[in-house]
Amino acid sequence: MRVDFPVRPGLRMECADGRRLVLVQEAAGGGPVPVLFARQRATRRGVHYARTGRYASPLAPLRAERARAYAAYAPPGGGAWTERWAAHAEAELRAAEAGPLHAGAWRLGPDAGGWFVERHWEHLLPHDRDRGHLTWFGYGDPAGDARDLLPLRALSAPDAPRVKAYRRQYREGVLPPVFAWWISGLNVPVVLDGHDRLTAALAQGGRPPVLVLSRSVDAEWVALCAERPVRAYEERMAALEDGPPHRTRAANAARRLAAELEAVTASADPTRAWPFPGGPAAWDAAAASAVPGWLPDADG
Repeated sequence: MRVDFPVRPGLRMECADGRRLVLVQEAAGGGPVPVLFARQRATRRGVHYARTGRYASPLAPLRAERARAYAAYAPPGGGAWTERWAAHAEAELRAAEAGPLHAGAWRLGPDAGGWFVERHWEHLLPHDRDRGHLTWFGYGDPAGDARDLLPLRALSAPDAPRVKAYRRQYREGVLPPVFAWWISGLNVPVVLDGHDRLTAALAQGGRPPVLVLSRSVDAEWVALCAERPVRAYEERMAALEDGPPHRTRAANAARRLAAELEAVTASADPTRAWPFPGGPAAWDAAAASAVPGWLPDADG
C-alpha cells in the first residue's frame, strides 16, 4: 500500500548515539510520550528494553459481531479472510493520528520471512516483563529471552474478562488476528493491536494469527536481490535435457524461483527513526524519569 502523508507519524521510533532507541506516541491533546525505551547490545546479540505503560492502540476496539461476520464471509485463516482483516487494519491505521504510517510504501500481511519460531511462543506469557531483554541469536542467553513478538503493554491475565471473551472466540474459530509492526532497530515485531487476543490464543494452547506491518523494499532492491536466483534458475534450465524428466524438473525450478522472488518482494525495508531531541544526554534523562533505575550499559 502507498501512503502519501504524514512525513512524521504519531507513533515513531527515535534514536540517539550509543544504540539508544525510544518509541514515542503522540498523546491526545498533548505532545509525544515515550512508550518503550531500548538499547542495543554492543555485540549486536540482543536489545534491552523497558516499557513505560503509556502505549495506546491506534486501532479502535474490535467487536465480536465483526469477528463473526468476517468468519462467515470466508474461512478463518484463509486468504480472503486475511485480506479482509488486512483491509480493516489498513483503514484504521490510515485514519489514526497516533499510528506508525508515514509517507512511503508499506506491506501489511502474514509473516513472509518465517520470523516466528514455534518453540518461542511458549516464552511469551511467562516472560512478559516491563523491563527485559530480547536475544537475537541465542548465544547463551536465558531461553526465555528468545521471543519473536514484543508486546507494548503488559499482557492481561488469562482469566481477565476481555481475555475470556477472546478465548471463547478462539474456541469458536473466529478470533481476529493480532496486528504487529516490524521494527528493524529492535529486530522484532511489536504488538500494535491485539494484546488480549494474543493472550487468549496462548492461554488456549494455540497460536494467534498475526499480520505484520512493515515498510516495503523498493524496486531497485528487489531487482538487485533477484539477480542471483534468476541466474541460478537460468543455469539449471540450461543444464536440463529434453524429455518428461525435463518438464518435471523445469516446473520444480520455476516454483522455486517464484518462491524466492516472492520472499524478496515481501521482505521488510529498515524502519525509519528520527533523531531524539537533545541526543544521548536527553535520552538518558528521559529514560531515568520514565523508568527509574533501568539504563543498561548494553556492553554485553
